[in-house]
Amino acid sequence: MAGGFVSSNAPLNTTGENKNYTFALSVLTSLFFMWGFITCLNDILIPHLKAVFTLNYTQAMLIQFCFFTAYFVMSLPSGYIVEKIGYKKGIVLGLIIAGIGCLMFYPAASIRSYGLFLTAFFVLASGITLLQVAANPYVTILGKPETASSRLNLTQAFNSLGTTIAPIFGSMLILSVAVESIETLSGMTAEELAAYQLTEAAAVQNPYVILALVLFVIAGVFAVIKLPVIEAATPTEASGSSADDRASAWKYPHLILGAIGIFVYVGAEVSIGSFLVNFLGEKNIAGLAEADAGKYVSFYWGGAMIGRFVGAAIMQKLNPGKVLGIAAITAALLVVITMLSSGSIAMWLILSVGLFNSIMFPCIFSLGVAGLGKHTGQGSGILCMAIVGGALIPLLQGFLADSIGIQKAFFIPVICYLYIVYYGYKGHRIV
Repeated sequence: MAGGFVSSNAPLNTTGENKNYTFALSVLTSLFFMWGFITCLNDILIPHLKAVFTLNYTQAMLIQFCFFTAYFVMSLPSGYIVEKIGYKKGIVLGLIIAGIGCLMFYPAASIRSYGLFLTAFFVLASGITLLQVAANPYVTILGKPETASSRLNLTQAFNSLGTTIAPIFGSMLILSVAVESIETLSGMTAEELAAYQLTEAAAVQNPYVILALVLFVIAGVFAVIKLPVIEAATPTEASGSSADDRASAWKYPHLILGAIGIFVYVGAEVSIGSFLVNFLGEKNIAGLAEADAGKYVSFYWGGAMIGRFVGAAIMQKLNPGKVLGIAAITAALLVVITMLSSGSIAMWLILSVGLFNSIMFPCIFSLGVAGLGKHTGQGSGILCMAIVGGALIPLLQGFLADSIGIQKAFFIPVICYLYIVYYGYKGHRIV
């Protein structure tokens, strides 16, 4: 198992007589919620750390660079680890590593080290990568094969629930403290400044210590509960797949183009989310304080949650390639109009992009692994590694934001969405 996602056609078997998986699915769903929650907190920490360390946008985007680079670096090693110790132990280990990453925020804030913060982000994301590699196969096999897609959609919806709640949580516990302190920063005595620094550090420390404790508790739960054992089965051709003898998944052009699609999709989604707080703080947009702007980020990720429920119903009747193309065209137009407008129009248009992002990942992923047959697992790994787009594209947009301004730099996501339009209408075709 090389990748972070497994299609419903993956060659997996379970052993054991117990077929009541309700409790196991419920606990697994908590994992999707947690890693969505933690990932989206980056959008809140970016403006906070940008202010604390007086960073430019390029430097601030190193947060996403370190976080999403872990997906690229750790995806294959995580697959190897899971093969050696098993999926259940892989989940436990992933939770522990993620918890350690959260704990690293405490000393990073205490000594005010941006480098240590970046290291903490990489460790945290490494744990989440291992979680994804280990957890997704369970969802596909805990129940009837014909309802596997439904279970995956449900768990992804809870992932989006985590991304929706996280900005509110982060704004209340992190940004609100920082804003209140910054407003009174001028004119402080040395003692008052020292007290401010302690308060500022605690704004990051306490939430991540709480998250670490929650992750460790969940790890303990997984260590003691019984889950079905996943065994490798003889690879077979998926139903309806092309019966050719290609040596590996790399020989399928539609998969490679799909990996590029995942790269640009994740990059565009993360780029927009990363800049939202600062963008909504612009005087010509909304002029919001960071704590208030952070709460509006929930609309962006909440749209993705709603869109996944709606998209699951729509794609039962419509071609996923066409749905993908329409969503990408709409997202591109919304971002273009955002670049050309101001005030509440620009604000609500950029927030609404999340609704159309919602169906892109499952569409690109399903189209990318279609027809791979025995190479489905390898194809899944390739697509998972492409999530590194979330590391590189925000960094590029940060560089441009420093050069031409935050609003004009949004042309980067526009280019990403235009590629996805191509993939939805033509690039996904199997040749």
